[in-house]
This record gives sequence, structure tokens and C-alpha cells, in this order.
Amino acid sequence: MDYEVIICFETHVELKTETKLFCSCAVRYDAPPNSRICPVCTGQPGSLPVLNRKAVEHAVRAGLALHCTPNPLSRFARKNYFYPDLPKGYQISQYERPFCENGYLEIQGDDGRPYEVGIRRIHLEEDAGKLVHSTSSLGSSDFSLVDYNRAGVPLLEIVCDHERNPLRSIQEARSYLEKLRQTLRYVGVSDCTIEKGQFRCDVNVSLRPRSARTFGRRTEIKNMTSFRFIADALEYEIRRQSELLRTGGEIAQETRLFDEQRKITVPMRSKEDAPDYRYFPDPDLVEVELDEDFIGKIRDSLPELPDQKVVRLTEEYGIPREDILILTREREISDFFLACAPLCRDRVRLSRWIIRDLFKLLNETRRSISDCPLRPTDFAELINLLDAGKITDAMGRSILKEMFHKECELGQLLNKEAAGPIRDADTLLRMVDEVTAQNPEAIAKISSGILEPVNFLVGQVMRKTRGKADPKKVRDLIQQKLGLSHDGS
Repeated sequence: MDYEVIICFETHVELKTETKLFCSCAVRYDAPPNSRICPVCTGQPGSLPVLNRKAVEHAVRAGLALHCTPNPLSRFARKNYFYPDLPKGYQISQYERPFCENGYLEIQGDDGRPYEVGIRRIHLEEDAGKLVHSTSSLGSSDFSLVDYNRAGVPLLEIVCDHERNPLRSIQEARSYLEKLRQTLRYVGVSDCTIEKGQFRCDVNVSLRPRSARTFGRRTEIKNMTSFRFIADALEYEIRRQSELLRTGGEIAQETRLFDEQRKITVPMRSKEDAPDYRYFPDPDLVEVELDEDFIGKIRDSLPELPDQKVVRLTEEYGIPREDILILTREREISDFFLACAPLCRDRVRLSRWIIRDLFKLLNETRRSISDCPLRPTDFAELINLLDAGKITDAMGRSILKEMFHKECELGQLLNKEAAGPIRDADTLLRMVDEVTAQNPEAIAKISSGILEPVNFLVGQVMRKTRGKADPKKVRDLIQQKLGLSHDGS
């Protein structure tokens, strides 16, 4: 490509608070329409906002996790812009003095090296309500309804810095969003559930010749709520702008929407700049002072962040990095692993059983690790039994599955499996004799040089033992009986 891509995000994150930003209405995603509203969040004359302290704490907490500098003095502003779902006719946001500025988020760049994506500012504002459009038989909208439940929910806006390490590709853009979402969930400021609109983005895209020092005109793609659609929108917009520039056209500074069906962006309106919003300090809200004690307490309460945890677990437990990255993807997964690890002798086996076997059960039942019915102590003891050879892998999976689905303790199931694994060679050989006698066709194929039926015979013996035998031992006995070498020839 002849052009360098500059991508920046304005990410909007609904904060995890009990009440709205400026009133005492409860924040409930699944509440009936217009059942969580009051005179303040519906903009009734004479109503006055009162700032939610927890929302401020979350804003500072997010800023510190993203290496930002908190401002000791912040203020709210009125952003005058027509929102049909914000009844005041303006949005309470921040302009000159946001809560946090000048941070970064480290991702893996396209060249495989760490890359610190610049974050210009993090500010707090109120969310708008939600419009619900009707549809006619022609597919058009006859009227629109508005639900004000979401109006006034605390919204954190995280703005990338296009002048300081912007994102340079679609892959870096996706890595940034995934890492940002992971970090915010780690520090507990938001659930960032995309399906609930708790994590959504406006995407700014511009192109410039690779040797240029100035920036090209940017377009903004509004209200993106899917990582896949963001990638599709970026791919189309980069191609559209490239073709325009190559043919001598000009990029209009405008806001566009992404058509998910046609996978194209379409014009929405000309792009506004700050003067168009007519920001001015909100006269109903005093400036917010953040002293060092307030900031220090939040800094001290931050948990271990994902990158820090990856380094520590790799060094302490010697687990392959690719496994550690999976275990630290969500804080709850790493918490489960860390609850088991001190009780286990083999941490590598522990990690693999979590990633392979526990994840499979969670996916099959559509449960998160937070809803896992297994106790870490039972899971750790199961791994120790496997490590000591007291149960086979097949027995372990059977026990794990029963523990998970019946939500029972390990001790109860071990009593049922009291016979333990079958190690006696004579017992196993008797079963091998039975299986070979019952499957003459498989024996005939093996005698003719077709060795695939050996796996079938091993499976039949393992079924007879109910998984209580070592598959390698069974294979050796079958090969010995049939006069095959260890390599099967």
C-alpha cells in the first residue's frame, strides 16, 4: 500500500455502578422500559445533578491501569448537541479538564514487538437513552420510541492519541480493543459485555502518504459494537480512502455508519469539531478535586494487571507462555488457576486440564468460570491423583464430568471408583484375549498388514476396563499377542 493507515478509537465503557452518574436511579440492563428514571435523568426543570463518587473512583482506577496521569482538578461541561434520547438537550461530559490524561496501553505490534498505543484522555460523561424504531411492511420506520433507562448511566470515554503511537493496522486495532477490554475487566470498573452495549467504539480512520509528516482528513465510524464488524468497517474504509486518494479525490471529514448487511460505510453527517458542540462548564456541578490520598488508595487497591501476571506465572510455574496467555485472558480464570496451583505438584498438567477439559465442560454448558461448580481444592486433588498414577486420564475425565454436572465433591466419587486403575498384567491380558477372540475380522486385517484395527482393539479393551487401564500398556499387550513390534510393524 502507498499509504500509511492511522486508526484511533473513542471507546465508550459503561461503568459498573449501582446507580446512575447524577441521580439515584438504579442501573439495570434488563429493567422494563422507562422504569428506572427520575426528574434528574429525564431533565425536568429545576432538578439538579449530584455526582456519583463510585463513578469517579472507577474513572481514576481505569486511568491508573492505563498508565495515565490523574488531574488534581477536573470539571464537567455541557456538550450542546441534539440527542433525541437525552431530554435535557445537552450531555454532561468533560472537555478542558478530564479526570485522566497522557497514558498508554501496551500491545503486541505487527512486528511482534511491544507497542505502546497512546491514550490522550479518559473522561466521564452520562450515557444517552435508547431509541427503539418501529418497522413497517416496507422495512421503513413509521415512528420511534425512547427508553430513558440508560440515560444518565456513567460512561467512560477513552480516547486514543493519533499523534503518539496510533494504531497502524486492522490487526493492531483488534489487539488494542481486546487488551483494553481485558484490562478494564481485570480492574473491575466494567463487565464490558458487548451484547449489552457496555463496550462500544467510534472509529477514526485517516490515510497519508508513507513519507508524509502531516495527517490526512479523518472519517469517523459511529457506534461500533462488534469486533468483527469493526474489522470489516476498517477494511472497507481503508480501501475506499485509498482508491479516492489514488484517483485524485478528496477525503471528506465526516461521520459515517457501517452497513452490516452490505459491509460498507455510508455517510451520516459532516464531522463536528469541539466548537460545534459549544462546550461550557456546567454551572450545576462544582469542580472535582482529587487529592493524593484519594488517588493513592485507588492505586494501592489495583490488582495485578494481565501483563504483570503473565510474567509472574511464567517465571514461577514454568508453564508455556501460550498456556499462560489463555489462563490470564480473564481474571476469574487466573484466580481459579492460582487457587489450585499451591495444592498441585504438577502445574503444567493443571494448566492443560483447565484449558482442555474444564473449558470444554464450561463451553458445553455455556457457563463462565465464575459459575463453575467445581471447588479448586477438589480440582487440584484430582490433578494430584492423576500425577501419582492412582487414576488414569480416562477415569479423571469421567470423575471430572460427574463432579461438574452433579456438583458433588471428589471424595464421594472416589468411593465409587475405589477399585482404582487396573495394573495387573494377567487381568489385562485376559481382557485382550477376550477382545481379540470377539473380533476375528480385525485380527485378519492386521495379519494382512493393515494396522489401523489395532486402535480399535485398544479402544475395546479400554471400554471393558471402563477407562481404568493405561492405554499404552494395553497397546503393548495387544502388539505382543499379535507378534507385532513396538512400532506396529
